[in-house]
Amino acid sequence: MAQRSDSWWQRNKFKLNALVLILPFWFLYEAMNPVFPPSWPTQKIGAFEVTPTPLTLDAPYQHHGDWVKDFSLQFCEGCVANIRQAYMAIAAEQPAIEEFAEADLSILHGSSFAQHVHAKATAQPKAGDKVWLLIEDWQGQLHVGSWDWPQS
Repeated sequence: MAQRSDSWWQRNKFKLNALVLILPFWFLYEAMNPVFPPSWPTQKIGAFEVTPTPLTLDAPYQHHGDWVKDFSLQFCEGCVANIRQAYMAIAAEQPAIEEFAEADLSILHGSSFAQHVHAKATAQPKAGDKVWLLIEDWQGQLHVGSWDWPQS
């Protein structure tokens, strides 16, 4: 008769396999129930009501060689259909819309429920910086609004 091994592995391998099978469900639950920082105040920018929400409280990160910060923006009902193009950036002064026309960085994209943007930023935004939102409507009018960069 072969002697049964009472090693740690033999006693716990089924428990470890069960854990490996359960972990994906935990990560799926976490992915389906994300926790975001609180939204910033809603502002009226031209004919649009906008509520920005940073996706994390982290500092900007590098994305294709540029520093960006991710935001989700909720617009009033029906407002997204009236936007030709919109851009977001973090800077001390209002950026010119021509700066954004050359690249696809900082362009809002998404659906009528929420717009997402990789807002162009510096590596460490300073206390006087603002988060600028530039919205161009279908008539070619430019609407600009800003939020103060939060103090850390």
